[in-house]
Amino acid sequence: MTPVPSSPELLRQRQLVEALLGCFPPRSRVEETHISWVLLAGNDAYKIKKSVDLGFLDFSTLEARHFYCTEELRLNRRLAPDIYLDVVAIGGSPERPVIGGEPAIEYAVHMRRFPRAAMMDALLADGQITPLHIDRLAATIARFHAALPPAAADAPFGSPAAIQAAVLENFAQLAPSLAAPDDLALLEQVRQTSALEFAACEQQFRQRKADGCVRECHGDLHLGNIVLLDDTPVPFDGIEFSATLRWIDTVSEIAFTVMDLMQRGQPQFAWRFLNAYLEHTGDYAGIGVLRYYLAYRAMVRAKVAAIRADQKDAAQAQHELAACRSYLALAHDCLARRRPALIVTHGLPGCGKSTFAQLALERLGAIRIRSDVERKRLFGLDALADSRSQTGSGIYGEEATRRTYERLHELARGLLAAGFPVIVDAAFLRHAERENFHRLAQTMNAPFAIASVEAGEAVLKERLALRRSRADDASEADAGVLQVLQAAQEPLREEEKGCAMTFVNDGDAGALGMAGESWALLDARLA
Repeated sequence: MTPVPSSPELLRQRQLVEALLGCFPPRSRVEETHISWVLLAGNDAYKIKKSVDLGFLDFSTLEARHFYCTEELRLNRRLAPDIYLDVVAIGGSPERPVIGGEPAIEYAVHMRRFPRAAMMDALLADGQITPLHIDRLAATIARFHAALPPAAADAPFGSPAAIQAAVLENFAQLAPSLAAPDDLALLEQVRQTSALEFAACEQQFRQRKADGCVRECHGDLHLGNIVLLDDTPVPFDGIEFSATLRWIDTVSEIAFTVMDLMQRGQPQFAWRFLNAYLEHTGDYAGIGVLRYYLAYRAMVRAKVAAIRADQKDAAQAQHELAACRSYLALAHDCLARRRPALIVTHGLPGCGKSTFAQLALERLGAIRIRSDVERKRLFGLDALADSRSQTGSGIYGEEATRRTYERLHELARGLLAAGFPVIVDAAFLRHAERENFHRLAQTMNAPFAIASVEAGEAVLKERLALRRSRADDASEADAGVLQVLQAAQEPLREEEKGCAMTFVNDGDAGALGMAGESWALLDARLA
C-alpha cells in the first residue's frame, strides 16, 4: 500500500477538517490514517472517511462514504453501543462547516471518546491486564458469535477458495517489501508450509461453512481494537469496508486475538483466552483449522508492518521490519505441528482438578475439556445452570456419566488428531475410565499422564461449601456427593502409577503452581 496521493477532493476534505477543528474547544486535535481523519474534541470523536479508492476499499464518492459510515455504526454497535453514537451530516461549506447541517457535504461517525491508555494493547504492555479481563473478553466474543446468523449456503464467504485467496494475497503483497535473503527464504518456507496446511484443512473448511461457522464477525480483533470500559473489554473498529474480511469463520476471528497475545509475549493469556472461548462455545472442532488461521493472522500483521516500513524514515523502517520478521517467525512457529499429548486428571470433588488444569493449559499450551461443562452441554444446559439432579440420578446417573465420558473421549481424539496437547478435566475415579483414555493415547501415539490431585477431607468439604454458596462453577458436587464418591473410587493400580504424578493441593492456587517436583515429572513424562 502506498501513501494516499492528494487530489482536489482530498484537499477539500482536509480544509473541512481543519475548519472543524477550529470550531471545537481548545486542545482538540486530529489523528490521521491512510483512510480517515478522527477529530478528538472533549468527550467526543468524529471520524471522517477519506475520499480514496484503494482497491480493497472505495470511499471516493459522498454516497459511498455515507453508506460506509452507516455500516460502521451498524456493525460496531453490536459490540460497542456506548461508543458508537450516530452518523452525523456535515453541512455548510469546507470553509465554514456545520455539524448537523443540511444539505450534507460530508458525513462523520460520531463516537464517544476514550483515552488511548485504556486500550488493551497499551494496558498489556503496562502489565495491567488480568486473567479476569481475558475471561471477560472470551465470554463477550463467545456471546457475540452465538448471536450471529450463519452465512447462506450459496454465499461466497468462507469457501476454501475465498480463504486461500486472502492468504495468498498476504504473500504476494509482502514479498516486494523484503530484500534480505534470509527474510525471503523464511517467507517462502511459511508459504510452502501454509499451502500444505491448507490442503490438510480444505475439507474442514467446507464442513465448517456447512455447519454455520462462517458469520458476520468483527473481522479485526487484535488488542489495538479493544478498549477497557468499566473494567470490561469492549471491541471496537470492526471492518465495515469489506464483507469478505468480516464474513469469516469464527475461529479465524479468535485466532487474531490468540496470535496477538502470543506475539506480545503473553502465551499464557493466549491459551487462557482460547480455552475460555471454547468452553463457552463448545467449538472444539474448530481447533482443526486454528493453526492455519493463526499463521494467516500473523501474516496480516507482517504485511502491515512491511507496508509501514515502506512509509517511514530509515530508523523507523528498521523497527517496522523487525516487527515484520517477528510476525513471520510466529507464522512459521504456528504452522509447526507439535507432538500431541494426553493428560487426564484424577481426584475427588473439591481437590482442585480444574485449578490444576487451568495452570497446566497455560504452562503447556494445551486444550482443556471439562467434564462438568460437557456433561451439561450434552443435556442442553448452561454451564452454571442447576440441573436439579439428585446424586446418582438425572444428569449424574450411570447412563449420563457413560455418555459424558464418551463425549470427552470423542473430543480428545479430535484434538489429538489436530496435533494439540489435551487435558481432560474429570474425576476419573474408575480404573476402566482411565484405561480407556490410556488406550486412546497409545492409539494416537501420544504421551499419556495422570495428574492425581489430592487434598485433605476438611479442605475438600470447605471448598465444596464455598463453591456451592458462590454458584459460580459448573460442578454441582456437595458434601453428600463427596461421601458417595469416596466410597466408590478405585485407587490407582500399580501399573498406572508409572504414568501418574501427584499434586498435593491443600493450599491455594499459588501453592499448586509451585509444586516444582510434580511439574518436572509431568514435563518429563510428556517430553
